Amino acid sequence: MFWIENLAAVLGVLSVWLMARQKPIAWPIGFVMVVLYALVFFDARLYSETLLQGIYAVLQAYGWWRWLRGGNAAHEALPVTTLRIPLVLRDLGIGLVLTATLGTFMHLNTDARMPWLDAALTGFSLVGQYWMANKRVQCWPLWVVVDVVYVGMFWAAGLVTTALLYAGFVGLALYGWRQWRAAQ
Repeated sequence: MFWIENLAAVLGVLSVWLMARQKPIAWPIGFVMVVLYALVFFDARLYSETLLQGIYAVLQAYGWWRWLRGGNAAHEALPVTTLRIPLVLRDLGIGLVLTATLGTFMHLNTDARMPWLDAALTGFSLVGQYWMANKRVQCWPLWVVVDVVYVGMFWAAGLVTTALLYAGFVGLALYGWRQWRAAQ
């Protein structure tokens, strides 16, 4: 799995860097990355992460479509926007529900390593990915927090390359946050 993890990591850096620069090609590159990481995470018994990669594959297609179509009749580029606080709280609440549901399932029914932490990161990553697909500036500070925690989880799971990747993602998320705020 070492070469698969390394290739996925390289594609991950490229994809997130392109996301920060609002380049739609980031989405198909991200698709290949998530397929490769599904294999890596399954091998590491991080089943919530494996499931997340499958959902990410669908969200990669959705994000690519949203960014290319813009969500309007004229098919203009999708603008970066700020989500209102009640909607941020709603979406974070959905992340909590996903965490509780997935964590309970993984804890009771699998031999998952770190089922609760894995589930929490999965739940909030789904929120972040949905926000990113819709160009909500709040995706970036959420990614900063999630990625910092991911570094520790992946390190503990022995996925050193992936832990280092997510440390780099923290920097890329800060870069993306600055880029998207400037684009508003």
